[in-house]
Amino acid sequence: MKFRRGYAEDPEINLIPLIDVLLVVLIFLAVSTTYSRFAQLQIELPAADPNKAATRPQEIQVGVSADGRFAIGHTVVPVTDTAALTDLLRSAAARLNDPVVVINADAQAPHQAVITVMEAARNAGLSRLSFATQRHANSGR
Repeated sequence: MKFRRGYAEDPEINLIPLIDVLLVVLIFLAVSTTYSRFAQLQIELPAADPNKAATRPQEIQVGVSADGRFAIGHTVVPVTDTAALTDLLRSAAARLNDPVVVINADAQAPHQAVITVMEAARNAGLSRLSFATQRHANSGR
């Protein structure tokens, strides 16, 4: 057996598989990196003043019964259309300073009656609306 002592060519490193592996690692790092952009909103939070007494806003209570009748305050009003209800809300708001319209609707009240109250408040220029809710005493929540 005859062994050769020298090589005909110099050994060289094949760089193509190394470049392939590095390219795959680079793609993996680019895909797995999360780029987070923080959108900043200019929000000025209200500050609490413990010395200032909390004042409750002036309210106009509007009730909607199960059969779609309306009551402003504790007085049942015999109107069903938006224009008449707008006039009544406008006159109730005339003696108050920036009131909140609180809608007390029965659970069985028609949705259209509640929408009528909301539309009448908008037509009267009252943009602050709130819905009154009630927690059931017998519910386990």
